[in-house]
Amino acid sequence: MSNPEHTPVSADVRNRIVAFLPRLRRFCVAVAGNADAGDDLVQSTVERALVRIDQWQEGTSLESWMFRIARNMHIDAVRSASKRGAPLDIDAAAHVVGEDGLAILEGRSDLAAVQAAFATLPEEQRSLLALVVLNGASYREAADVLGIPMGTVMSRLARARRALDAATNGQAG
Repeated sequence: MSNPEHTPVSADVRNRIVAFLPRLRRFCVAVAGNADAGDDLVQSTVERALVRIDQWQEGTSLESWMFRIARNMHIDAVRSASKRGAPLDIDAAAHVVGEDGLAILEGRSDLAAVQAAFATLPEEQRSLLALVVLNGASYREAADVLGIPMGTVMSRLARARRALDAATNGQAG
C-alpha cells in the first residue's frame, strides 16, 4: 500500500500474511459456506488488515488478529444480507430436479452430508469448528480469537460435534 495515509507494511509482515493465506482461506470458506464467498472474504480481510496494520500490536498474534477481522466482516455481511434478503441464483436453480432429488444426491456423499450439516450450525459453532478442526488452532487460541472463555469453546465444540454426528448418522443424538 503506497498511500501515505496508511502505515507502511514491512516485508516481514507481508511475508507472514502470504504464508498465512492457506489457513485464512480454509477458515473463510468454512465460515462463508462456499469457495467463492470465502475467497471474497479472504480478499476483503487481507485488504482491511493491510489498510489497518497500525491497529495490530507487534508481539500479538497477527493470525488471530486476521481471523477476528474475517469473522467480524462475515458477521457484518450476514447482517447486511439479512436486511436485503437472500440472493437467488436462477441458473443454479434451473438444474435442480426437485427437493427429493437433491436430498437423494446429497445422501450419496458423506462429504455433502457433513457440509449440509455444517451449514445449519449457528455461526458461533461454525467459526469455532473452522478454527479448531480446519485450522488446527488450540482451544486457547480459539478462545482468544473469538473473545470467549475456554469453557465456552469446549461446550460449543461439544454441541457442534453432537449436531454434526446427529445430522450425519441418522439423527441419533
